[in-house]
Amino acid sequence: MRQYKGVKAAIFHPGALQAIREFPPEAKRATGEAILKLQYGAILGLPLSRPMPTVAIGVAELRVKDREGTYRTFYYARHERGILVMHAFTKKTQATPAREISLARRRLKELLDEEN
Repeated sequence: MRQYKGVKAAIFHPGALQAIREFPPEAKRATGEAILKLQYGAILGLPLSRPMPTVAIGVAELRVKDREGTYRTFYYARHERGILVMHAFTKKTQATPAREISLARRRLKELLDEEN
């Protein structure tokens, strides 16, 4: 993978990549644009991104809405390899379900263990 100076790689867990591909076009585009901003070093804040310490310290979620629903993508931007995108899903409840947080934790561990 070719990397340009100052641009971080985006490293996707296969499950997260598949989920993002299934987002509606508008949500997929907004998510991709936000990840690209992260790759160039942008610090995203509310309403687009917020910390998710319940997953792990340093993990945040992208918050995207369109006419069809609400979409979340969990990422970790502080890793030396790049932006780790570990989980994405369609949000259907006010609170983030425990199963989504648990899955994000497992996938983050998988991405971190890849380098060992």
